[in-house]
Amino acid sequence: MKKSGLAMLLTISSLITYAQKASRSPKDPNTLLWEVSGKDMQKPSYLFGTMHILCADDATLSDNLKKAIKDAGEIYFELDMDNIQEMLGAVKYLRMNDGRKLEELLTPEEYHRVEDYFSKNKFPMPLSMMGRFKPYFISSLIGEKMMDCEKKNGMEELIMKEAKQYGKEIKGLETAAFQAGIFDSIPYEKQAKDLVAYIDSIDNYKKTTLEMVDVYRNQDLQRMDSLIRKSDPGMDQYMDLLLYDRNRNWVKHIPAITHHGRQTVLFAVGAGHLAGPKGVISLLRKDGFTVKPLKNDMQAPGTNKL
Repeated sequence: MKKSGLAMLLTISSLITYAQKASRSPKDPNTLLWEVSGKDMQKPSYLFGTMHILCADDATLSDNLKKAIKDAGEIYFELDMDNIQEMLGAVKYLRMNDGRKLEELLTPEEYHRVEDYFSKNKFPMPLSMMGRFKPYFISSLIGEKMMDCEKKNGMEELIMKEAKQYGKEIKGLETAAFQAGIFDSIPYEKQAKDLVAYIDSIDNYKKTTLEMVDVYRNQDLQRMDSLIRKSDPGMDQYMDLLLYDRNRNWVKHIPAITHHGRQTVLFAVGAGHLAGPKGVISLLRKDGFTVKPLKNDMQAPGTNKL
């Protein structure tokens, strides 16, 4: 299934959600794939760090990830992306919930700069049609366009396609309504000003975006923190909302989701959720689980080389 509007909104969080303190042991290799065991689990489960939008050549599945998909009884994303009603219903959350318009959040001169950028860069939808959309959704469209490739894909879509051949059930750790509420908790005024800053520094943001893709390709969770703080240091005050509270909630529910270790589950979430002292890996280890890195060879060469 193609990405819904909310999934595109979450493209911006594919950058935001990498903002964590990296706490990997120096002995941990660079990888996006981890095995969770111990604490009386009869069967292991798996963690995988995704990126929501990639050039198609960078979106590949390793043999170990394919095995994890095959072995899993269920697959959990942040959202149930296989639920058509959920994903189509998510479109309603693209709009600001107070009925405001983007031009009301900016000065006339700022709005003109945004409008001018959209008209010059041939976006499929004119800015005038997105006036009531959350500004971070508009930013996500710009971020996707920065990738120098015509065909794009997300790791979730590849995992779903692989899972279909085994009849695996896809589920979500959160609902579209919950995730929309996260973005509604960040003032629209800030989102609008961030959109203007994004456009005003577009060359720097493009460089950082491509660098983030390179970091993802190299599976280097440790570098993600510094890159995100470089790209948007103003997001520090929202880290609990965007990351840490969600990480804690997921970890709290993992035992029940795995039926206390009697079922193998693949959890595939934004890669930034895995790393750091408040990341899923660290939280699981503190809770008594064994979290072991697994080899995750990226099979195809990337096209976004820096």
